[in-house]
Amino acid sequence: METIGQDLRIFFLPLFLLALPLLEIAGFVIVGREVGALATVGLVLASSLAGVLLLRHQGFGVMARVRAEMAGGGDPSRQLAHGAMIVVAAILLIIPGFITDIIGLLLFLPPVRDLAWSRLKGRIVVATDFTTGGFRGRSRDKVIDLDDGDYSREDDFKRGPDHNSPWRRLKDD
Repeated sequence: METIGQDLRIFFLPLFLLALPLLEIAGFVIVGREVGALATVGLVLASSLAGVLLLRHQGFGVMARVRAEMAGGGDPSRQLAHGAMIVVAAILLIIPGFITDIIGLLLFLPPVRDLAWSRLKGRIVVATDFTTGGFRGRSRDKVIDLDDGDYSREDDFKRGPDHNSPWRRLKDD
């Protein structure tokens, strides 16, 4: 039974993608007939501008929440998924068309994103374990102990520069 539902989804996705431009054109015609051609073009341009502005505003907010979640040692996967959905929503708003605008506006609503995340999170595998306190930076307090015979500054002054060193090779060689 599971494969039948999966087969239907695989069948309907390309069909939807092929029908979407036709549906968008029909939407332009219907809206253009009701409000006029110039107003329709204005609405399309306004929705594109709104997509850019909402992406910038909400995108920064999501990134701040991801950083806060990681700093607290929590799992930022929900916030990352919300960020990805905001990017998709903004792209849908930027694409000309009223159907994509409606879907994009719905994706900007946090309850809709939560619903989508609750349906998708079981299918997504997180490759990193965030339960150990989040990401950790490298420790910078490591000391390299050298024996007296390993290095001596006096040897550098006595020998002079090593002309065969790859660090000394310049373009004039």
